[in-house]
Amino acid sequence: MFCPKCGSILMPKTKNNKRVIECSCGYKEKDFSSFKKITEKVETEESMAVVDKEIDILPETEEECSKCGHNIASYWTVQTRAGDEPETKFLKCKKCKHIWRDYS
Repeated sequence: MFCPKCGSILMPKTKNNKRVIECSCGYKEKDFSSFKKITEKVETEESMAVVDKEIDILPETEEECSKCGHNIASYWTVQTRAGDEPETKFLKCKKCKHIWRDYS
């Protein structure tokens, strides 16, 4: 439920041994009739899928692995330094799963 004054999420709190929902702006709601308590389990073991293999959806490039010499690797980028510096490129060998960085 959201606060009618500011739109923030109303959080449940205990005030003077009473449960109320309250917003950071000061709005309080004492009536819980519009809330439903979730008591049933959403997912059962039958509905959950088990994945035995690693699914690789990363793009691939031709880079030689220093560990096994294979020339195909998956890659992704992460901004590990300041925003005005280039991203760090991480590569993962498709054969031996060795991970290394490329700072260029």
